[in-house]
Amino acid sequence: MADKTEAATGGAGTVKQPRSVRVVLLALMIAMMLAMLDNMIIGTAMPTIVGELGGLEHLSWVVTAYTLATAASTPLWGKLGDMYGRKGVFMTSIVIFLAGSALSGMAQDMGQLIGFRAIQGLGAGGLMVGVMAIIGDLIPPRERGKYQGMIAGVMALSMIGGPLVGGTITDNWGWRWSFYINIPLGVIALIAISAVLHLPKKRSKARIDYPGAVLLTVGITAIVLVTTWGGTEYAWTSARIMELIGIGVAALVGFVFWQTRAAEPILPLHIFRSRNFTLMSVIGFIVGFVMFGATLFLPLYQQSVQGASATNSGLLLLPMLGAMLVTSMVAGRVTTNTGRYKIFPVAGGALMTVGLFLLSTMDTDTTRFTSGLYMAVVGLGMGCLMQITMLVAQNSVEMKDMGVASSSTTLFRTLGSSFGVAIMGALFNSRVQDAMAERAPEGARATEQSATLTADALNALPAAVRDAYQHAVSSGTHGAFLLGSAVAVLALVAAFFVKEVPLKGAGPKPAESPADDDPATAKAPVTEAV
Repeated sequence: MADKTEAATGGAGTVKQPRSVRVVLLALMIAMMLAMLDNMIIGTAMPTIVGELGGLEHLSWVVTAYTLATAASTPLWGKLGDMYGRKGVFMTSIVIFLAGSALSGMAQDMGQLIGFRAIQGLGAGGLMVGVMAIIGDLIPPRERGKYQGMIAGVMALSMIGGPLVGGTITDNWGWRWSFYINIPLGVIALIAISAVLHLPKKRSKARIDYPGAVLLTVGITAIVLVTTWGGTEYAWTSARIMELIGIGVAALVGFVFWQTRAAEPILPLHIFRSRNFTLMSVIGFIVGFVMFGATLFLPLYQQSVQGASATNSGLLLLPMLGAMLVTSMVAGRVTTNTGRYKIFPVAGGALMTVGLFLLSTMDTDTTRFTSGLYMAVVGLGMGCLMQITMLVAQNSVEMKDMGVASSSTTLFRTLGSSFGVAIMGALFNSRVQDAMAERAPEGARATEQSATLTADALNALPAAVRDAYQHAVSSGTHGAFLLGSAVAVLALVAAFFVKEVPLKGAGPKPAESPADDDPATAKAPVTEAV
């Protein structure tokens, strides 16, 4: 017997989701956790992997191959879901991810591991997009805010638990189980989605936009390689980086031109005619820029300056991640109850700007309590922005473009993280080098390995060198977070231009329904859960 849940029109009251839909949501959260947890776990296991497989010179490609495949495939998964139905496409991405995980666990050398990680990343590109788009199908925007806390909780759990889980698995079961652990979780998600999720089947007669897919993949690959290699593998002004920039720009310009002619474009340019969608893409890029930069440099500061262990530095991020989780839940509940959401991008941009500026003031004397307060301010800002950007972006397009909207928002956030890590990292390294040159004793200098000193290794340094290094790291984080604060101002400015369009779907009270004011939003999608 089927339970049919129809998203109510404006005055029909709150839609109560059946148990089957809640089961699907749980499965979606597991799939989302797989995508987010993977790199966190693998990062902890990498020293052990290199010790067994060798290939230290190719170490960075284990992460780069995964990131490239994820970023390049994200828009394609979203479009395929729109064309051929979300359920089948999403389950395919899970199967590819699990196959990549199993193969990575069986890798016998570094070359195999890099190739299998690329397969894993190809599947991962569809996991996050699939989760967001299916939630967009199941839950009308007005009700969707309630589930933001669940999504934020998975993100926070992944960031905190990833290093801890990775270390525990590697120490007790071996590094291969860092990949194998994905398989039982993924199988559970597959079974639940296969048995419970029933969405309308689609079959598009249009052909896949292969030229657009190739141009977009080349453009994204070039961008990610520039941000990954620039300032590390190659100098920013080197011929290789200039070539990649030229290839990336040419490919993206060609992609935009082709999308105006393609019968079924990978990224329909008409969705950018919506002011809110474009602004959410900009804000999502900035959130990615700031968030991943913060999670990279905060543990480094805590370990190098405040003397925390690698494990404790992850736990010390709790003020930021906890504040993000709580704020996201509050924002979701308020959005559901009132249908109002513009206040959250504005408040989020302001809090993120202030919080990053406060982080930039940290020095060698800053206490863990003080830095925790500063992190909490940043977390409050991120909590206001993380899921609101996706909600507003999805509310700004038609149902047929739900997958494209979800994938585009995810892609901009991914690209923002690549740029954030690269640009903030380049500034950090430059400041560290300059500070060490000024303060370090003769013969001591910062090296590529300086940023990976453990607390024990730091204590083993001569006092003068240790003091110089701590001041250098403090100077580097000052520059990185000050840059992040300046970039966050752009999110605040963009938020002021957001137009508060009524959210589609049911609200808790008839008087609050947007349907009476906007007939175009009155009809929400119908989903069937068995």
